[in-house]
Amino acid sequence: MAGATHDSDEDGHLSSDSSFYGDIDDRARLEEEEEAAAQNFDPSRYWSNHHHLLPVTAAASRAKAHTSSSSPSKALYNPYEGRLCGRQLSESVEDFLKRLPPRTTHVSLSCPWIFIANPHARSRPTDYDQRSFMQAAEGLLDEFTEQKNNMEKAMAGKAKETITKKLAPLRKVLEERLLAKAKETKLTSGKWMLFPDPEHVNDQWAIVAEATVNRELGTAAKAAPDNGDGDRAPRLICVYTKDFSDLEDVKRVLERMLELGLVKGKGVGGAEKGIYYKVDAFTELGVSSGNEWGLKPSLYASKALLDGGKK
Repeated sequence: MAGATHDSDEDGHLSSDSSFYGDIDDRARLEEEEEAAAQNFDPSRYWSNHHHLLPVTAAASRAKAHTSSSSPSKALYNPYEGRLCGRQLSESVEDFLKRLPPRTTHVSLSCPWIFIANPHARSRPTDYDQRSFMQAAEGLLDEFTEQKNNMEKAMAGKAKETITKKLAPLRKVLEERLLAKAKETKLTSGKWMLFPDPEHVNDQWAIVAEATVNRELGTAAKAAPDNGDGDRAPRLICVYTKDFSDLEDVKRVLERMLELGLVKGKGVGGAEKGIYYKVDAFTELGVSSGNEWGLKPSLYASKALLDGGKK
C-alpha cells in the first residue's frame, strides 16, 4: 500500500526523516519486524520447554531467589524478570552485558529483543486499549485517504507539488488526531532510536544499559540481536520514555544521551547526523517512510529539539 520513499517535506526541503546510517525504509522495516517478533514472544511457553537448560535454570533460580528474599530490592521494578532476554534484578549490568552482547546474540523465540528496565522508575506501564486505538486510527486513516483521493481528482492536471501543499493541512490534522487518540487510549510510550554499526553496537548498548539502570535515561531500553545479517547492517537500539507528549522528559533523555556521546559524533560510534523519536502508536500502525498517507514516521528530531524546536 505504501508509496515510494521520499526524503523531502511538502515544500521540497530535506525532511527530518531523511536517511542516516542506512536507508530509513530499511530501518523502519527492521523496527517493525523486530517489534512483531517481540509481541509474538510467549515467555511461559519458552520456560516450559527449556527449563532443563543450565543457563535458563540458573537465570530462573536467581530470579526466584531474589523475589522471595526480604532484601530492599523487592521494591524495585522489572517487567523482564524471569525472561531470558532481559536483565534480571539479581544480575549486575556487567554480567547482563556479557550474557547478551547484541553483536553476537542471535535472534530467537526466547530473545526477539534484548531488554533492560529502569528498576527505579516511578512510572509503571499502563495497559492501553489496543483495540479501541486501532479501530479509531484505521477510521481516521481511511477518512484521510478518501479526502486525499477526492482532492487529487478535483485537482487533476495540477502540479504534484501544488496538490501536496493543499494536502498538508489535512495531513497535520490527521497526525494530531492520531496522537490524541493514542493519549486517550493510554498508548503514550515512544522511543529515541539509535542505529549503530555492528562494530559499535556493544559499546553503545553498554552506555545505554548502565545509564538506564542508573536512572539517567527513560523507563527502559532494548537492542536488536543479530537477525542473520551479522555485520552487514546497522542495529537498532531504542531508548524509551513514558509519554511522548511530555516534551520536558523527552528532551531531558535526549540531552543526557548527548552528554553520554550517543549523538552528534561524541564518543564511540555516536550518531553524527542526529537521531529521531518515534511514538509507539505509529509503530503499531506500521507508519514508515514513504507511507501512503505521507505521515512522518518520527515525531521529534534531535537537531530541531536541541535547537529549541520540536520537529
